[in-house]
Amino acid sequence: VDVNHSLELLGDMDMFNMTIKDFIDEVDDKWIRINTYKDNRDMDNYAVEVHSLKSDCKYLGFMKLADISYQHELKSKEKDVDYILEHFNELEEEYYKIYDIAKNYVNNNK
Repeated sequence: VDVNHSLELLGDMDMFNMTIKDFIDEVDDKWIRINTYKDNRDMDNYAVEVHSLKSDCKYLGFMKLADISYQHELKSKEKDVDYILEHFNELEEEYYKIYDIAKNYVNNNK
């Protein structure tokens, strides 16, 4: 987690705290959609959702998840379902790692 990068984009800790809380409030639904679109091989909507995940992660300094999401965005726009399926575990592992970090941060900074 690159908090300094996040603060450069968001300005201050208050905005960071607000943004990470919004992330936690919304990311469960986004993750469900990502999985549904993957399972349905709907690469157009999958691309939209992983793009959104990438953007959220960049603002919060979750650089590895942002990078992985970006690769998924590019490959889904190319309709490369095989890549998505072969590399989904990497996205999923990093997502859950970041989700736990963000959730713990929010819970400990109420």
